[in-house]
Amino acid sequence: MAGWTSYVAVGDSFTEGMDDPRPDGKGYRGWADLVAGCLAADQPDFRYANLAVRGRLFDNIVAEQVPLATAMKPDLISFAGGGNDALRRGFEPEVLVARFDKTIERLRATGADVILFRWADLTGRMPGGKILRPRVDALNTAVDGIGAKHGAHVVDLWDDSEFLNPRLWGIDRLHLSPAGHRRVAGHVLTALGVACDASWLAAPPPPEDLSWMSRKAADARWATSHLAPWVKRRLTGKSSGDMVTAKRPELAPLD
Repeated sequence: MAGWTSYVAVGDSFTEGMDDPRPDGKGYRGWADLVAGCLAADQPDFRYANLAVRGRLFDNIVAEQVPLATAMKPDLISFAGGGNDALRRGFEPEVLVARFDKTIERLRATGADVILFRWADLTGRMPGGKILRPRVDALNTAVDGIGAKHGAHVVDLWDDSEFLNPRLWGIDRLHLSPAGHRRVAGHVLTALGVACDASWLAAPPPPEDLSWMSRKAADARWATSHLAPWVKRRLTGKSSGDMVTAKRPELAPLD
């Protein structure tokens, strides 16, 4: 389908837009907002909702966001979930994949076009990468198969080696930087057959190599500022999104 008039984004922090601050400093923008802006350019009645909330696990996304998204009856839905589950000790890929299949079937049954993602490779940037890698492989393989089965648009971030560039990631090493979000938006629009700003797919040059001592100092700062709080939340059963609500809960025209 071309000329979508309504779009609902479903997911977690990746879709909420962390870490791409809005120009006015009020919350996050992110790839989904950028995509919506492009889709709205030729559709004066275009409407957009973003239901994504940081920290949400797959089952929470399905229970909280999917019913709202289907009730809105949009032309286009993006679904990105499972990344937070893959970071948990009790991750069961077979169970999640089966639920993923049923969820995409449910979304496609509404008649909406659906966007899915093969995750970018961040296993070399995170502790426990050897454990995380087969989990990401399992999710990406499932996305390929489920996308083909249900006729969804699959955006392949894994095979884009530019995502190995640290400049596409925020200081927490987990969320995308503004440049990373622009690149994802470019990939999404390309998959939809919609033109985008060519600069969005022009990755910045990688940073200069640090000395061994500088790398260790940077790792220590990251562990203190980002890893330790994440571990504390896991141990206490809390989430970064506990007090957060969707930034665009209604299907409405862009500002």
